[in-house]
Amino acid sequence: MFKNNCTKNAVRRKLFYIILLVAGLFTCNPVLAQSTIKNPWAVKDIGTLPPISSLTKGIWLKGELHIHSSHSKESSNNSVGKILAFAKSVGMGFICITDHDNHVDGDIAHNTWTDSEFKSDSVLLLYGAELTTTRGHANVFSAKPYNHQLLYNVRDQRDTVIGRIKRQLGIHLSANHPSGKDNFGYSYDLVNSIEVWNSVVWSRNANAIMIWDDMLSSGRKLTGRGGSDAHHGTPDSPDKATANSGQRNANYVGTPTTWVFAKERSSQAVVDALTNGRVSISSNPYAPRVEFYADINDDGKMDMMMGDNAKATGKPVNFRVQLTGEHIPEGKFTVTVIKDGGKFGTFEASGEMPMIQFTDAPKILGRTYYRVTVEGPGTPYPQVPGAMTVNGNMVGLSNPIYFNFDPNF
Repeated sequence: MFKNNCTKNAVRRKLFYIILLVAGLFTCNPVLAQSTIKNPWAVKDIGTLPPISSLTKGIWLKGELHIHSSHSKESSNNSVGKILAFAKSVGMGFICITDHDNHVDGDIAHNTWTDSEFKSDSVLLLYGAELTTTRGHANVFSAKPYNHQLLYNVRDQRDTVIGRIKRQLGIHLSANHPSGKDNFGYSYDLVNSIEVWNSVVWSRNANAIMIWDDMLSSGRKLTGRGGSDAHHGTPDSPDKATANSGQRNANYVGTPTTWVFAKERSSQAVVDALTNGRVSISSNPYAPRVEFYADINDDGKMDMMMGDNAKATGKPVNFRVQLTGEHIPEGKFTVTVIKDGGKFGTFEASGEMPMIQFTDAPKILGRTYYRVTVEGPGTPYPQVPGAMTVNGNMVGLSNPIYFNFDPNF
């Protein structure tokens, strides 16, 4: 009797241990337990997106977003007044003079902005500077004066600190020349835009474009913009010339030119358009402007433009690319469509208003974006005669049209 009870108890204990072992395998074993963990970032329906702004209530403005005056120490013959007078002469609608803040210990407010020549009766002036640090460079754009000293003081702090100051100041921060010398070494979660076309030489921007596509493909809706990064002006007399004076003949205001579709003609509307991505870039102020649209309900009317974000329906979308401007040279233009970082297709356009159309169905779940580049005959820039020679055949590029991008990313 006693022996039988012992045997039964031993069997019960073994069964109990087996149960504990099996339960442990599924709750404590890190390999097997992974199958029970839900991924909060898994692809899912994006839900309702904010409505798209008007495609007709607005104005196209062209401008320069990266240029240095004599308040940058390595700049020569490039006073604020000289820059602004030139910008007006070529029809610029806005400009941001972005002097190096480390040349004035962060005190941009009492140097560039208080310069007696920092004024214009026709060109919208943005307030900004080039944040110049050991971890790279970035431009600040603001419609009104802000306390740049606060940003300069934390330039070498952790990104979380810099991000907190950026939000406090309410500024637009943009990564400058993100690859190569003085590459952008901060988190791209800090910035609203990327300088994908720096200076007149387009070929040097290949790595910047690659970084942009990487950021877009990962869900970051960052605007691509341009900037000449010009430092040197024409000397007033031969004796004031420097070894760098010749650069002025090829790279100056508007090489390249950034276009924004602003809701109105105001500095704030320019910054807002830049943040929202209603932006394209052309090789110079006279080169054709690239415009990129989409008809998402097949009614023959364009519903979206570059920078806009819509929910995909699973149905085909009709896209249109057109070149607009008064100085469209004769010849064929090559339009390359990039989809999610890879080449979707190449098309040819010509005529007085070159245009191409294509159709594709964005993924119903997950992100999709499209952007375009345009190559072809160059447009002369008489005031900067050497620009067309070194620019190559790059005419312009668009910002993306987005589908299913999380606006709260």
